[in-house]
Amino acid sequence: MSLNLEQKRAVVAEVSEQVATAQAIVVAEYRGLEVGNMTALRAKARASGVYLRVLKNTLARRAVAGTPFAGLSDQLVGPLVYGISSDPVAAAKVLHEFGKGNEKFVVKAGAMANYVMSVQDIANLATMPSREELLSKLLGTMQAPIAQFVRTLNEVPTKFVRGLAAVRDQKQAA
Repeated sequence: MSLNLEQKRAVVAEVSEQVATAQAIVVAEYRGLEVGNMTALRAKARASGVYLRVLKNTLARRAVAGTPFAGLSDQLVGPLVYGISSDPVAAAKVLHEFGKGNEKFVVKAGAMANYVMSVQDIANLATMPSREELLSKLLGTMQAPIAQFVRTLNEVPTKFVRGLAAVRDQKQAA
């Protein structure tokens, strides 16, 4: 079913709105993928906060024209699904993980602001820890010296109490 001009403008406006707030766009070819698998991918993307859309490449080119993602236009060939996210790792992670389990789903390219990524770049981005994981590691690193200092301070009275208990036990035995 073909779209009329107003519907095409609405689609381009919707995608342009998503691209305006995006940190990363990942495109993948889905040729031969079954509907059930595509539905599972959409659910996984929705849960991760990734805007997932299948649309004509000409409409996608219009949506990214004049944005920092305009360099991606050369890569838009074939039946593609577009993963757009405000978290730079989320789209790459969702599409890369899904591609590992489905040989018919192939990640083709991606882009961050003013940078077109290769398939290897997307794989590297997908294996990075998420922002929350990195923040928790940083917090753990910052907290470690303080926790060790508190344990050291606590050890002084603990040794004193153990010494008193040993003296008490020695006197009771005598």
